[in-house]
Amino acid sequence: MGSEEENNEFYLRYYVGHKGKFGHEFLEFEFRPDGKLRYANNSNYKNDTIIRKEVYLTPAVLRECRRIIAESEIMKEDDNNWPEPDRVGRQELEIVMGNEHISFTTSKIGSLVDVQSSADPEGLRIFYYLVQDLKCFVFSLISLHFKIKPI
Repeated sequence: MGSEEENNEFYLRYYVGHKGKFGHEFLEFEFRPDGKLRYANNSNYKNDTIIRKEVYLTPAVLRECRRIIAESEIMKEDDNNWPEPDRVGRQELEIVMGNEHISFTTSKIGSLVDVQSSADPEGLRIFYYLVQDLKCFVFSLISLHFKIKPI
């Protein structure tokens, strides 16, 4: 990717959550155009508190995130035939890359069985694996930057 692509707008936001007996529990992360990664994880289980982390990323890390998204080809997908959010929960993914802007909303995906039984298994599979890749990417960035239990 050349410097022309680096200057194009880039934004990503992912949310997965539900409202249940422990209140509003969710995981959310956001890559902002200025390079800031914002992360929030709210679990009220056993009176746990919300975890919020913010870190600025280098252009190389943002390029890698853009590459993961581009190679997934998620920008070609459409969520019209994906399961609607329900009482189990919802997922949201919004991406802006250059002049393309997409926004997906679907229910939580428990396993690949949910993907296979959907009306659009190929599109939902692309979404499912991209979300897994992005979560791993974000968790590795957060764990690299912040010591969870300092010695």
